[in-house]
Amino acid sequence: MLATLLCCGAAAGAGVKVVYPADEAAGGTRFNDLIELLQQALEKTAAEYGPFELRASHAGMTEARYLAELKSPGREINIAWTSTSKAKERELLPLRIPLRKGLLGYRIALIAQDKQALVDQVDTIEDLRKLTFGQGLGWGDTELYEANGIHVSKARYENLFAMTALGRVDIFPRGISEIFVEHQSHVAANPTLAIEKNLLIYYPWPYYFFFNRQDAALKARVESGLRTMLTDGSFDLLFRKYHGLAIEQAELSRRRVIRIDNDMLPPETPLNDPSLWFDPSRY
Repeated sequence: MLATLLCCGAAAGAGVKVVYPADEAAGGTRFNDLIELLQQALEKTAAEYGPFELRASHAGMTEARYLAELKSPGREINIAWTSTSKAKERELLPLRIPLRKGLLGYRIALIAQDKQALVDQVDTIEDLRKLTFGQGLGWGDTELYEANGIHVSKARYENLFAMTALGRVDIFPRGISEIFVEHQSHVAANPTLAIEKNLLIYYPWPYYFFFNRQDAALKARVESGLRTMLTDGSFDLLFRKYHGLAIEQAELSRRRVIRIDNDMLPPETPLNDPSLWFDPSRY
């Protein structure tokens, strides 16, 4: 379906080329919602800005690699998605509309089955500091966790599932929109991999489209499309399409919550605009 969508933009003519980073996991689907969101934003601006060609980079990229690529004009990609921070917003051009409505800030953990009793003893951030978190290479959460005194073990994304199942890390926190699909796709190879039952970690974690600082015109086009989607309701429809089932499965209301401070947020973060954020009480 996504392949069909991507071809449609190019059919009207070459137009502007928009290249995003291919998933580091071959055949991965965890960013399909962001690709479709970008596709629709470009389509909604075609009358004003003209045709476009949307495609993935030729090679899969870790987050660390694609951020380095994006900082260098003339490289293959010209848009990427990542969590925000003061440092990233100094070096890159942010589009301050939180993708997935900030849902990635609500974290449920993958664990080894025999770790459930250990996690059931966790009630405070001080308790979290006794655990080891698994994180991917270049992930922005790593800096956040370490700033809050949490020990992190870093590895390539695909290796983290086996590390978790084998107990080499205590928990592997995942976004609500990620965890159920990831567990389903990795549990056969890692039979002791489990979804933790009772804990929810929360921190404000806006995830944006970012651009090279020389690509202000592309940023303006994508922003125009996203704001149209927010107004006409298509942004929320896409959010529910990809994340509605996972939100139900997460059963947020019965989980005990530990909040982690995020001092990396720039002052321009639109935290006071409720239309941009997921609110469990209003869902």
